[in-house]
Amino acid sequence: MATPQTDQEKRKQISVRGIAGLGDVAEIKKSFNRHLHFTLVKDRNVATPRDYFFALAHTVRDHLVGRWIRTQQYYYEKDPKRIHYLSLEFYMGRTLQNTMINLGLQNACDEAIYQLGLDLEELEEIEEDAGLGNGGLGRLAACFLDSMASLGLAAYGYGIRYEFGIFNQKISNGSQVEEADDWLRYGNPWEKARPEYMLPVHFYGRVEHGSEGVKWVDTQVVLAMPYDTPIPGYKNNTVNTMRLWSAKAPNDFNLQDFNVGDYIEAVLDRNLAENISRVLYPNDNFFEGKELRLKQEYFVVAATLQDIIRRFKSSKFGCRDPVRTSFETFPEKVAIQLNDTHPALAIPELMRILVDVEKLDWDKAWEVTVQTCAYTNHTVLPEALERWPVYMFEKLLPRHLEIIYEINRRHLEKIAALYPGDTSRLQRMSLIEEGDPKRLNMAHLCVVGSHAVNGVARIHSDIVKATVFKDFCDMEPEKFQNKTNGITPRRWLLLCNPGLADIIAEKIGEDFLTDLFQLKGLLNFIDNEAFIRDVAKVKQENKQKFAAYLEKEYKVKINPESIFDIQVKRIHEYKRQLLNCLHIVTFYNRIKKDPNKHFVPRTIMIGGKAAPGYHMAKMIIRLITAIGQVVNNDPAVGDRLKVIFLENYRVSLAEKVIPAADLSGADLHGGHGGLGHREHEVHAERRPHIGTMDGANVEMAEEAGKENLFIFGMRVEDVEEMDKKGYNAMEYYDRLPELRQVIEQIRGGYF
Repeated sequence: MATPQTDQEKRKQISVRGIAGLGDVAEIKKSFNRHLHFTLVKDRNVATPRDYFFALAHTVRDHLVGRWIRTQQYYYEKDPKRIHYLSLEFYMGRTLQNTMINLGLQNACDEAIYQLGLDLEELEEIEEDAGLGNGGLGRLAACFLDSMASLGLAAYGYGIRYEFGIFNQKISNGSQVEEADDWLRYGNPWEKARPEYMLPVHFYGRVEHGSEGVKWVDTQVVLAMPYDTPIPGYKNNTVNTMRLWSAKAPNDFNLQDFNVGDYIEAVLDRNLAENISRVLYPNDNFFEGKELRLKQEYFVVAATLQDIIRRFKSSKFGCRDPVRTSFETFPEKVAIQLNDTHPALAIPELMRILVDVEKLDWDKAWEVTVQTCAYTNHTVLPEALERWPVYMFEKLLPRHLEIIYEINRRHLEKIAALYPGDTSRLQRMSLIEEGDPKRLNMAHLCVVGSHAVNGVARIHSDIVKATVFKDFCDMEPEKFQNKTNGITPRRWLLLCNPGLADIIAEKIGEDFLTDLFQLKGLLNFIDNEAFIRDVAKVKQENKQKFAAYLEKEYKVKINPESIFDIQVKRIHEYKRQLLNCLHIVTFYNRIKKDPNKHFVPRTIMIGGKAAPGYHMAKMIIRLITAIGQVVNNDPAVGDRLKVIFLENYRVSLAEKVIPAADLSGADLHGGHGGLGHREHEVHAERRPHIGTMDGANVEMAEEAGKENLFIFGMRVEDVEEMDKKGYNAMEYYDRLPELRQVIEQIRGGYF
């Protein structure tokens, strides 16, 4: 329970979150009590804190429903072009607070819950994260959904309703241990099942070519059950939909082959079909060619395209307008954005529907497909690019394999005509990679089958054009674009750092929450001492709050006056947490060498999950925790240096750590040009940022001024130069005594 004093202070504060009206408060209390009684079937004598969370969530959800229905009605009436964002990952985090903020309900809920003798923050902490993503790619999808709703665009997110999201990370004896993330155990108040829109998805079978055309027959059917989650825009009454598919076995699953006595076995076998949506693959930037993963990728695509085409045909205008029975206008009404190559099968699946089912001729179908689809590339790391064995397609999706072969035949004919005699170019650009086994290059399929291809940072898009897709760019340069990652300022400023949002709003108004360019207005206050003092005060309060959280959760006492130096992202060699380890040990050695020298106290926090099968990443975690053990327990160091591994880093933990950070690190290997989504989240808080000139750092340096970023290490051209010359690690080891000492300590078992 919160102390009345802090809550009264909170309620007095007039902020960008608006002032609660008395009517709203009374109505929320009434609705809360009604849900506790009728939805949860509890009274105040037996209700648990979780019951109170659900009662509040249902109360807030009630405010979404009318807006949600009206938004969808409006889209039906107006028939705008609809955007369909296809992603195997949506890393949403928690929903309650974000919904209250976007509906302008936070103060009213805070007051109502306070009057009911409860604490809003305590209830918010009960909500499970929807961890349906690994890292930047899934978080980008979540931010885009918020952004598109806030812009009032007719947009839909399509993905899989994983029963188990990204694993929960426990640190046991210094090592990562994975636990299943049973996030749906207590139910999900935000989703609505839509069994009436259940759709069949086909696998296996064979292909028949007859006078009637092509038929895919003898398939095994799995049903896709949609679950809809509302996506509210920021204070604009728009509520869009995220539709996640769950796999269900049909009732006759395996019962056709029924033998007396095998009925029980046949019913138990339903799990085989339903496993498709059971668990998120926990790999970030690594391709694992498992058949179940390919099934997941086709499952989401097949269900989604049926849904898109149903909506296209049954549009209000489709009923009256004969044009709508043709697919001429399909690209004018439908946009399909592929978030990486994971939903690449949308291209051959759309072709299959248009050619085999709707009977369009190939050229027309191909024109419609290319004009409809667009592809976002997330990485140039070779181990991350999807290359599926042909034999797997032959068994699982035989018709799609035929279609991809035909796409490739026509594609290669075009190249041969443009570059006669250039066989090595044909080989490089083919969708099929020869070898044992033969493989399908999904990135090539996406580039050929889309009208637009983008990278996620300017330097990344340039690298994509110059390296992985160079030949494609030579042929169709107009296809290639850049869309630098963004983040939602609602969650990453207003929600997790309301103190900072308030003092910004006081100076420049509230419009910056939907137009970040307005932050330039703060330049007028860079010499304003009162403003600088207010910013520093908010930062210190955030640090004290996070220090208290760490003490409660980790039983470790840290100095809130120290520099909070964070590096939070997936644990991966190319993200270079190892470099940070060398840095920490160097600090430690300097303190030990000269204990009387002045040293600004520093708390270094590293957080992130390692893919369960990634041995090196797990060893890096082991090293970080081992260094922490030595450093944190050395009396000569005291509170001048502390090292903390943040266990189970996730969206809801990011919302706590990012507002408290003084420094953040993004030390990508120069020339990877990767995502950098966490860097944006961290940078939304306007703190000094340490990193290499790579990924999003390049543009952030331009926008925020190079003086606000501490850039070190090589530029892309330096890396290329060194690649030519060759890299000799011993050179550095011999030349730098501090580095040599650190490596000897790690190698010799000091930690």
